Amino acid sequence: MAISPTVRGKVLAKRLLELRKDSGYTQADVAKGLDWRQSKVSRIEAREQSVSVTDAHALASFYGVAAEERDLLVMLARDSKKKGWWQSYGDLIPEWFDTFVGMEAEASSVVTYESDFVPGLLQTESYARATTRATFLEATPEEVERSVDLRMQRQKRLFAPEPLRLWAVMSETTLRRPVGGESVLREQIDHILELTEQPNIVVQVMPFTAGGHPALGPFVLLGYAEEWHPDVVYLETQAGAQWVEEPQQVGRFRTVIEHLRAHALDPGDSVHAMRSRAGELDGSVRQLEEVKPKRRAGKLR
Repeated sequence: MAISPTVRGKVLAKRLLELRKDSGYTQADVAKGLDWRQSKVSRIEAREQSVSVTDAHALASFYGVAAEERDLLVMLARDSKKKGWWQSYGDLIPEWFDTFVGMEAEASSVVTYESDFVPGLLQTESYARATTRATFLEATPEEVERSVDLRMQRQKRLFAPEPLRLWAVMSETTLRRPVGGESVLREQIDHILELTEQPNIVVQVMPFTAGGHPALGPFVLLGYAEEWHPDVVYLETQAGAQWVEEPQQVGRFRTVIEHLRAHALDPGDSVHAMRSRAGELDGSVRQLEEVKPKRRAGKLR
């Protein structure tokens, strides 16, 4: 499993805040006891300042935690200092998406629902390029290519020795919307069909005939193997991102997921639906290829 400094730093800050509150201390109490400025305690808990291994030891001693808890805090502090591979794209992506990529990097499972586009972890280069051009209107050609490269790098987790488990539910719209053109969509469907042969990847299609369902929009549920990191839900909009972390709220999304899985086509029928759509696209592409020479001839005359 990959180690994500984003995840480790986030968990560490949250745990230190919980320990202070459980101990009945104020930030002023901690600052006085450790001879720190109160602003330092505040920034650490808000994850605006990194925590050194020395600081982790000092806080563990001040809160009187057991050796096991102390070792966890020190490990998190040490790992939070490491550099994630995605940080080389920091000039390209907004901070909120940098956080998402970092959170995804250590997740053991991803469950996602997409209403308009194929999930990023399943996209081909051509499809990813087309979605980037369509959604990031001010991106330069170089930025588009780097965005595509970032997406391809994220997908490597699907084929790692301990692969990321992915369960994706996609609206039938994703099979109908010709992002990048019908030939690009045809290639994309072939790619998904190939990926579904992997034991760690499951794809379901939500058909139009299923009617209404409780998913109001796309979302991602990130699951973690470690007990000290609870699962979280990621919601993305044009304005940024929202994280759902409160256990009861995450539980509601789990209920939504179960509903989606139950009402979507099962994995086998989803494969059949994708093959059927691929056949339709084959016919459309052939028709276009037959028409193009005639158009060229007409212009010559």
